[in-house]
Amino acid sequence: MLARANPLLPAFTRTTAFRLMATYVAVFVTVAAVIAGVILWQTNELLVRQVFATLSTEAEGLRELALQRGPEATLRSVVERSNDARSSLYFLSDAQGRKLAGNLNRWPPELREGKGGLFNYAVASDTGSEEHLAIGLPVLLPGGQRLLVARDVEEPRQFIERVRLLFVGGFGLLVLIGLAGGLLASRLILRRITEITATSDSIMSGDLSQRISTTGSGDELDDLARSLNAMLDRIEHLMAGLREVSDNIAHDLKTPLNRLRNRAEAALREARTVEDYQEGLERTIDEADEIIRTFNALLLIARLEAGAVDESKEVFDLTALVGDLVELYGPHAEESHRQLSFEAPGEIFVLANRQLIGQAVANLLDNAIKYGEPSPESANGAGARAIEVALQRTEAGVEVIVADHGPGIPQADRERALKRFVRLEASRTRPGTGLGLSLVAAVARLHDGQVRLEDNEPGLRVILSWPVPAGLEASDSRTTGGEARSC
Repeated sequence: MLARANPLLPAFTRTTAFRLMATYVAVFVTVAAVIAGVILWQTNELLVRQVFATLSTEAEGLRELALQRGPEATLRSVVERSNDARSSLYFLSDAQGRKLAGNLNRWPPELREGKGGLFNYAVASDTGSEEHLAIGLPVLLPGGQRLLVARDVEEPRQFIERVRLLFVGGFGLLVLIGLAGGLLASRLILRRITEITATSDSIMSGDLSQRISTTGSGDELDDLARSLNAMLDRIEHLMAGLREVSDNIAHDLKTPLNRLRNRAEAALREARTVEDYQEGLERTIDEADEIIRTFNALLLIARLEAGAVDESKEVFDLTALVGDLVELYGPHAEESHRQLSFEAPGEIFVLANRQLIGQAVANLLDNAIKYGEPSPESANGAGARAIEVALQRTEAGVEVIVADHGPGIPQADRERALKRFVRLEASRTRPGTGLGLSLVAAVARLHDGQVRLEDNEPGLRVILSWPVPAGLEASDSRTTGGEARSC
């Protein structure tokens, strides 16, 4: 079960940016606190060791003095040092514990066991007495006397305390700055996310024209917005294409279906003999075959746009393939009073799906023969009825060019002509489904290529191009002679 967001928390505290910033600040402060604690502890330990080393040296000197010159000499030295000392502390007592000399009033109770360490003692001041911290080292002298050598460490302790408070204050300030930075960053990101969410809601409501705005900062949100906008452009294009295909299917298939039904009804109504029924059935089959071809073309385009053909690609001679297709369509062209010519620079080896490339070139030849008659304004002889087919190498790959001298396609309609079911012939009297060029475009996209429609002055010049791997260029370089055929 999904956990719901706490409604009591502000929205910005639930953002990833704020949580990351808060986590970063918490980890940083924790690590810094540990490091600062270790530094303070080591500083304190170093101070204590240095003081103990100094006390040990002084205590050993006084003990040597007592051993060599007797208790009286030790007593005089302690009295002198107590009078001149500022931070040095002394307490000398006899075997019964009575004070003999020193600037301490009593033996610290913290050091009764005879071990050195920290202790507190009272110091007179203008406001009464103050508690100071000191480090002492007891020394046992000859004759049962006890000597305490100590140092006042109140000033170092206060310094360390001030440093500790400074660290604590700095950490607190760092936490506040980090949280403020997290708040600012989260509010900025939350504002961008809110804009993206609002745009997404509008798109889900049906307005596919909406796009996510960018700030021009080039950050990751701008990159995300550009990627989403590109995806939305593609979706809008596909949706528009789907609507157009649906409209065209309803328009283009309604007529043959009605014609199919009318012929079937006419065969039932008018046929009197077996031959009449056979003729009616043959016409019905012809109409059904045309509808099936339309659907097969649609399915082929759908498979081309949805699938990959890398596994089915092979290396073959494009010149031989196109030459065979030109010879195959030659008789059909002659029946339509056309003349096919073919030019190629020799063998051109490509890596592609042989069947799909052949289907695309066949569609181009069929369109050129079907629509390639000269327009009344430009027809002036057989030359205007020629259909030129050519191959040429380019820096990027290879191009298949099919040019006719018919009416051509206006510049404004060329992009639309590559879509499904688009037929620029208003009367639609010629046979066809409007899927030929769209299939060629699908084959080109599947091979990372493109289809260009250009003016042939007069007529249409269609260029199908796709890249060829560099390793294949050496394969076809052994042939340099040109080749030209006419059919």
